[in-house]
Amino acid sequence: MRKELLALFSGFPDHHFSEEIAERLRNELTERKSIVFITACPLDYEKNDDDCDGMYEMFAEQGLPFEKHCVIDKRTDPDTAKELVENADCIFLMGGGVCEEQLDLIREKNCYDALIDCHAAIFGVSAGSMNMARKNVDFHESMEAIEGLGFTNITVSCHHDPEDTWRYEQTLRMSEDRTVYAMEDLSAFFIKEGHIDVVGTIYRVKDRELKVLTEEDIKELEQDAI
Repeated sequence: MRKELLALFSGFPDHHFSEEIAERLRNELTERKSIVFITACPLDYEKNDDDCDGMYEMFAEQGLPFEKHCVIDKRTDPDTAKELVENADCIFLMGGGVCEEQLDLIREKNCYDALIDCHAAIFGVSAGSMNMARKNVDFHESMEAIEGLGFTNITVSCHHDPEDTWRYEQTLRMSEDRTVYAMEDLSAFFIKEGHIDVVGTIYRVKDRELKVLTEEDIKELEQDAI
């Protein structure tokens, strides 16, 4: 299925958007009545409330306030969750938790079909970005691929850092069976109308070989990513 706008983010360690990402968001988010965050930590209510408010402030400080913002977690009634998704202008799949727990929450709260059919821009960060793919590998849990939400065919490994040797090796292991896109923090994929734009530093990893993503790679990816 093709969404009007998708964005995959790796992470924001300083809790601020980069100027390049902020500028793109200002151009795209012209309707801002409601933003809905979906947690990857369904039972950590205090964290979810803090992260929801903190991530909302990242938008507000860039001149992108929404009239309403909220988080979906285990507390949320399924009918309410479905309605929130259906009426959102932006849905943000959060990180900081286990990929499968976020996917289970989405299905438990009757949000899956609503996500597929909704008009909203859909963003993800960390685990949320990983879950946007058709196939996802959460190497903190297992090297076995799981079924994601299917918005894109871009399988990502977030928070890439050449000095983090353990994470680097897990990304290389992932690439033995599939092409992986290793994203440094403050990087992003923006996908709109079949076109992909890249912000920051992202690597293409295949058969344990890692190289910086090129324009040629992006054109090839556009043929298969949506």
